[in-house]
Amino acid sequence: MDEVSTEPLVPAVKPDMKPSSTDTAPQETDAAAASAAAASTSEVGVSELDKDMLCPICMQIIKEAFLTACGHSFCYMCIITHLRNKSDCPCCGHYLTNNQLYPNFLLDKLLKKTSARQISKSASPLENFRQALQQGCGVSVKEIDSLMSLLSEKKRKMEQEEAERNMQILLDFLHCLRKQKVDELKEIQTDLHYIKEDINAVERHRIDLYRARDRYSVKLRMLGDDSSTRKSWLSSIDKNSSGIITSSLNARGGSSAGSLQNKKGDGKAQANSHGHQRKDSLTGSDSQCLNQSGLSVVRKKRVHAQFNDLQECYLQKRRQMANQPHTKQESDKNIIHREGYNAGLADFQSVLTTFTRYSRLRVIAELRHGDIFHSANIVSSIEFDRDDQLFATAGVSRRIKVFDFASVVNEPADVHCPVVEMPTRSKLSCLSWNKFSKNRIASSDYEGIVTVWDVTTQQSVMEYEEHEKRAWSVDFSRTEPSMLVSGSDDCKVKVWCTRQEASVLNIDMKANICCVKYNPGSSNYIAVGSADHHIHYYDLRNISQPLHVFTGHKKAVSYVKFLTNDELASASTDSTLRLWDVKENLPVRTFRGHMNEKNFVGLTVNSEYIACGSESNEVYVYHKEISKPVTWHRFSSPDMDDTDEDAGSYFISAVCWKSDSPTMLTANSQGTIKVLVLAA
Repeated sequence: MDEVSTEPLVPAVKPDMKPSSTDTAPQETDAAAASAAAASTSEVGVSELDKDMLCPICMQIIKEAFLTACGHSFCYMCIITHLRNKSDCPCCGHYLTNNQLYPNFLLDKLLKKTSARQISKSASPLENFRQALQQGCGVSVKEIDSLMSLLSEKKRKMEQEEAERNMQILLDFLHCLRKQKVDELKEIQTDLHYIKEDINAVERHRIDLYRARDRYSVKLRMLGDDSSTRKSWLSSIDKNSSGIITSSLNARGGSSAGSLQNKKGDGKAQANSHGHQRKDSLTGSDSQCLNQSGLSVVRKKRVHAQFNDLQECYLQKRRQMANQPHTKQESDKNIIHREGYNAGLADFQSVLTTFTRYSRLRVIAELRHGDIFHSANIVSSIEFDRDDQLFATAGVSRRIKVFDFASVVNEPADVHCPVVEMPTRSKLSCLSWNKFSKNRIASSDYEGIVTVWDVTTQQSVMEYEEHEKRAWSVDFSRTEPSMLVSGSDDCKVKVWCTRQEASVLNIDMKANICCVKYNPGSSNYIAVGSADHHIHYYDLRNISQPLHVFTGHKKAVSYVKFLTNDELASASTDSTLRLWDVKENLPVRTFRGHMNEKNFVGLTVNSEYIACGSESNEVYVYHKEISKPVTWHRFSSPDMDDTDEDAGSYFISAVCWKSDSPTMLTANSQGTIKVLVLAA
């Protein structure tokens, strides 16, 4: 693209170069320890040595003593360093130069003897004995033998103690390992017990399904036999009636054998056609069975491909709901009740069914967002309205475009004209439809302005200009239609009411705000994604501090979306998605597979699936219970060559599910919008 600066880059926190208190603490501790050691040495020296043997400058025992003309002794390095700055004696202040310094040999000799005595006092008996031997102390052979036997006995005792300590350490390790393995064995035995119970429950349910299928097959055959009996009875009636008519006609002399043969021929033709239809119907059922078996094989392959994640999901749900029976009410009487099913097993079966149902994303429509002459066509946001009939797009082209979804999908055309188009003053970063009023939509832009639009009149209703920098996100409350929230690079979260011209609430934070989202169950709670790598969850009734701060991302949090009232998904430029439990304040799962290091690539969720974009120009879909992607789709178009230098710079910039359906809107930085649907 020509305008590189138009790309919506996720803000990042600059590292603080100032040393923190934790970094300086070890240095301060080391300095304190060194000063304490020096002080203790100085105290010992003062108490046991004459103060005249201390250097008046460093207050330590004199090293390389030198005498001045005025009769004072100093360390050589101390007095030389002093004379570089001043030309006087540190003790008496007399004029002094380097030429007036003389080595003090006598003091040096006294200091060496004093040091030797100090060392001998602090030395161990072994060192004293070694020094005595080195100095030629006379020792007899008998005394040496006695010392050798004593030392060998001491050595054996020390080796014995060392062996006992090593054995104790080994024994502690083995006990710890045994306890760990026993706990693992108990867990495995419990899991095997759950698996055995579930196998029995599933087998019983499968047998019930087979019996029900057999009953339905018998009923169908009985209905088929009744129809064939009815047909034969009707044909016999037709024959009898035709015989009567023929005889009457013969009696009248107006009958014809040819007409009767024609009727018989028609009857044979009908019988043959019925036979062909039955064969065709059998062939169709056979092909349907083959298709079903093929799908079953494909779904089994998906299970084996993600077996480890599915195993973890099953065990987690089974352990959590070990003693909870399956109490789901069956509204249809024809559905067999799953007797003996555990709640965890039923929940996992739902996950397994939805996870293996789809394996790819299929394109059902495609359109261009911007004109071919405009170089900046990045779609920053794409959103469905309340009824999923219209969808709106916005981006760096400074226009909000509203399209009719049905016409985009059903009318094959390369270029679809928007039903509404509203020009804006600045590049747009985010859109949010009001979930109560179909004609209200909010936008945030690069100048920090939050605008509420009337789609019907194509005019702005309210404009809020309190943000000082670029506003990245805006969101309408799902429970209070007049409330909306926004976040900006000015590190502020602002809550607005469409009935007031100023913000009703302001939250000052320490880092850039990348995203904000209301909890769908209450207008009192919001989630805020920040460039400080954290998600701050606030109760707006008390904004002095967040209810909880979710940590785990390694870079800025670019999106937050609620799956349910208690489940929150987040996206970050650390190339991960994360799922959080805002009720228990716990991390649930981390999703990896896509690539996202600097751009806003979009995030959308429904009750089961999470979808996001990637800087590889691909759309990724995850099941919320599995950490690896279910499927992905790469954007490409006939006018884009993969060998083009710019092709590698394109990325997915916006995604949006159509409620809880498998249909999704996606857009990329080239301005291409695709309607994708999950397919088997």
